[in-house]
Amino acid sequence: MTSAVTATPPPPARAAAGGDAASARRAWLYVDSLTPHLFVPTADRPVRAKLRELSGDTQVLPHQHAWAQLAISVTGTVHLRVPSATFVVPPRRALWIPPGVEHAVTLVETAELRTLYIYQAEGQCGPGPGDSASNLWRRCRVLEVSELMRALVCDLPTEPDGGPAPSAGQLARERHVSALLLDELRQATQLDLRVDMPRDKRLHSLCQAVLDDPLAHDSLQAFAHNSGASPRTIARLFRQELGCTYLQWRQQVILAKAVELGASGLAIGQIAAELGYTPSAFSAMVQRACGLSPVRFLGMQTR
Repeated sequence: MTSAVTATPPPPARAAAGGDAASARRAWLYVDSLTPHLFVPTADRPVRAKLRELSGDTQVLPHQHAWAQLAISVTGTVHLRVPSATFVVPPRRALWIPPGVEHAVTLVETAELRTLYIYQAEGQCGPGPGDSASNLWRRCRVLEVSELMRALVCDLPTEPDGGPAPSAGQLARERHVSALLLDELRQATQLDLRVDMPRDKRLHSLCQAVLDDPLAHDSLQAFAHNSGASPRTIARLFRQELGCTYLQWRQQVILAKAVELGASGLAIGQIAAELGYTPSAFSAMVQRACGLSPVRFLGMQTR
């Protein structure tokens, strides 16, 4: 079965102040969920790996699975959306997606994606049965990918069902690699690269504009001006919908954008300038928000 592909021009959009006009004219390539039925995990093969290279300006349409998923970008940065949030997944990071959670993927640059489908026994939610009691695995989480995890992911076979069956020796090796991979996943460090999104449709569309161009709305007043609502109304909606102020929410957007820029190879000084900060102010903001230095937060340390 071949994945459906549709080239669809985006609907007309009002460019935000300071926004990139080219972005508003971007034509997206929409594809379906990329043959998950050929990689269904089972108790005998609990981790199935799928490899795809997708071009920039591609969107994978919303879908969900009965199993858990780990989405890993080997090269390129991926935006992954669930109904209540958007996540930024650069190289060396992975996103855990619990079973049954609808999600969509946006690629802003060509990316090599490795997707792991992870078998979940009845009542299980997590890398193993013993993790089900923890609520940590019942929500999406961005995780650091260690060198060991990366090597294990790359070692798993990516052949779909329907071809020659793996030999007994190949299956035994796959199970050993899968068991070690799931144990390494259990130890992975979580990173706060989640940007919560509101349910209110008008507020959601405005928040999406900030995600597309974080510098376009640097204050609540600027955001409210573009919404047609008063600053007081917008502030109340942020509190009701997201439990934070506009500036707190925008800071999460800035942090997510910083990670995306870091993955593209920019130095910290360049990232700070792109986001409207001096290097010292950017470092202070990251340290205050995350308790980490920019080097550690952006994953630039030598491993």
